[in-house]
Amino acid sequence: MKKLVPIVLALLCVSGVAAAQTSPSVTSKQDVIYGRVEGSALLADLAYPDGGDRLPAIISVHGGRWRAGNRTDASSIKVAQWAAFGFFAMSIDYRLVGGSPAPAPYQDVLCAIRWLHAHAAEYRVDPDRIYLIGQSAGGHMVSLVATIGDGPYKRVGGWDTARSDVRAVISVAGAYDLNTLSWGNLWTPVNEEVEAARRAASPLAHVTSRTMPTLVIHSDDDKSVPIQQAVDMAQALQKAGVTHRFVHYTDKGHMGITDDVIREARAFIAEQEKKK
Repeated sequence: MKKLVPIVLALLCVSGVAAAQTSPSVTSKQDVIYGRVEGSALLADLAYPDGGDRLPAIISVHGGRWRAGNRTDASSIKVAQWAAFGFFAMSIDYRLVGGSPAPAPYQDVLCAIRWLHAHAAEYRVDPDRIYLIGQSAGGHMVSLVATIGDGPYKRVGGWDTARSDVRAVISVAGAYDLNTLSWGNLWTPVNEEVEAARRAASPLAHVTSRTMPTLVIHSDDDKSVPIQQAVDMAQALQKAGVTHRFVHYTDKGHMGITDDVIREARAFIAEQEKKK
């Protein structure tokens, strides 16, 4: 048995070298300020591979019904993991509706996109290869980016002259019609007619041929956002001729950023990367 030890150690060393060669060195940053609103800082975590140039980028928008959640929970990507995939990865917090009524969360998402465009050269990001991924309320907001972009909302947080466009979005267990959503009443802007405001903030109401490529991921047994919302969104995208894919599960519940989601998201991004 002793003769086997050097062989095993040698194999482990070879395996370790191979892993080191295929895993890029990654830089991570926490609590990066991507915007300021009325004196409050908007925070993000970043990770990116060392070296390389014109990196694709992904911004993660957490769920929590716009009133809870954070950039490190199960509704968000792990930025170091995506950096190892070769992305500049950014996971953001945003103002929650308990303290800052809608559309504050969405305005902050748009601010994060502008921040990344403004800092693209610094972080070696290709500004034409920025992707969004969002879960639940985050899925709602990334889908809103895909359909209306800035829309009627005032730019806040900074970087007012920067671009706010993206290449494509991934919506995981997202909400698409706020007026038929059980928790849609949490989206309640001040001094507006709420039903009209919720319709204006519903991605389903704004799908056109100009909508950005969209990956819709949903499960039949989602108890938070009914599957019909995803079905209706996918049908609207199909009717408008929008590049999209609908990944329809039966038994995954209200999905977070699972291994299945990561696999589907990377495949969808790879499809978009082939197009110019």
